[in-house]
Amino acid sequence: MAEAELLTPTRYFLELSLDGSNDSVDALFKECSGFKATQDTIEVCEVTPQKWGKNGSAPHGRVVRTKVPGNITYTNLTLKRGLNVSMTLWNWLNSVQEGANWAEQRRNGALILYDTSAKEKFRFEFKGAWPVSYTISDLSIEGEGYEIEEVEVAIEELIRIKAGS
Repeated sequence: MAEAELLTPTRYFLELSLDGSNDSVDALFKECSGFKATQDTIEVCEVTPQKWGKNGSAPHGRVVRTKVPGNITYTNLTLKRGLNVSMTLWNWLNSVQEGANWAEQRRNGALILYDTSAKEKFRFEFKGAWPVSYTISDLSIEGEGYEIEEVEVAIEELIRIKAGS
């Protein structure tokens, strides 16, 4: 019987791992949104040479519409975490903004969910990623919460991989 464990947020943490990085873990996040793949639909319209209608009374061919799959698009991923001292995400965004060697800043990587015992439970691998925005929540010395760091990443491809493979 297949494992049917529900992935509840209180038991997991999300890791970002980028190809070419010197760090074993580039960032840990508490939230991620944007896991969406959409496939375009292409409608092909053809006219058949056969006559149709009651007793073949229609003098022209019949219009036939067929739908076929088109391009797949992926939404940007938005990753959120508590603000910390790591400069990894900021440096990546800054490298893209500077424009020098921009193509080299496009990274492949993975978003991996681990349970609290550090066992991998879920994995998405992405290709051709680069940061498009970086935000830090408003800072206040009187606030009771903690500040949030948010990065939005454009991706070219998103693939779900069986955990642990």
